[in-house]
Amino acid sequence: MKILLLPGDGIGPEVVAQAQKVVDACASRCGFHVEFDDAVIGGAAIDAFGIGLPDGALRLAQASDAILLGAVGGPKWDDPKATVRPEQALLGLRKGLELFANLRPVQVIPELLDAAPLKPEILRGVDLVVVRELTGGIYFGKPSERRGEPGDRSAVDTLVYAEHEVERLMRSAFELARQRRNKVTSVDKANILSTSRLWREVAEEVRRDYPDVAYENVLVDAMAMHLLRRPRDFDVIATENMFGDILTDEASMLAGSMGMLPSASIGDEKNGLGLPRGLYEPIHGSAPDIAGKDLANPLAAILSAAMMLRYSLGQSTAAAMIEAAVAQTMRDGLRTADIVQTGTTTLGCAAMGAAVLERLGA
Repeated sequence: MKILLLPGDGIGPEVVAQAQKVVDACASRCGFHVEFDDAVIGGAAIDAFGIGLPDGALRLAQASDAILLGAVGGPKWDDPKATVRPEQALLGLRKGLELFANLRPVQVIPELLDAAPLKPEILRGVDLVVVRELTGGIYFGKPSERRGEPGDRSAVDTLVYAEHEVERLMRSAFELARQRRNKVTSVDKANILSTSRLWREVAEEVRRDYPDVAYENVLVDAMAMHLLRRPRDFDVIATENMFGDILTDEASMLAGSMGMLPSASIGDEKNGLGLPRGLYEPIHGSAPDIAGKDLANPLAAILSAAMMLRYSLGQSTAAAMIEAAVAQTMRDGLRTADIVQTGTTTLGCAAMGAAVLERLGA
């Protein structure tokens, strides 16, 4: 099994290092073999090669069974006038690997109910997945450019969706719902946007093939409210690229911290194991303010590795071991700074990774 590590920028190298140790330990205990390779992307690649996604990194990704990513970006490369940006690495990987569906699970851990900003009675029992379309929409539409001179400046971004992009995303959502609680919520802005009216039309057509799955349409502004008022009501939430980007960051607060939430980006392409090749990453950013200080929470990266083992490497037992180890770590009162609570013990990034390792297979 070939895994490509893309540590990236900021805290990315720190959290990926801990996730790699956990995968290594699982491989040893469960009797499978993994080979790791690594490549430079994001801001680090801009510094070294003048581009966010070097061709060699993309080729390694295409030759791997799965990819584990840390984070990209930071103030150093955050010039709004720059034509080369770290985030272009993410867009290039998604396009180059044809990863069209981003799965972001949000499951509230009982021990972290008090760490979230919402009342425990709202959060208890929350278990949802947002399925976000990744390769279409306003992030990829052309033209996307600035125009004019100072005093007469303007800019344009183009929002485009094709029928097949909506259909494949919705089918992924319905198939996932069949493995969970059989409910899909499609989120759009059909009262305003032509693309959303197409989205809703195609989604309604796809739902006919899944009569066993409950279905509803919700406008994105209403969804932003419902996620905070009644998050337990949702199972699988399917939406377009930009809406999914925003809603999943909002949903991360249900779990208390972005440092707890993993994600998977998958497509139709199969890897050398006959399973979906995927890109796995924590949803948090590069957090440059704490980079190199051993303060990062590695649990989202570790849980992303669990998703990688389950979906792309066919190692469900190892994935369950990791998830159980993380849960036990929380029950034992161990926390990083972002989720610290009264009466708990605060650990750094490396120590938290070691704590999960201690609990693997226990």
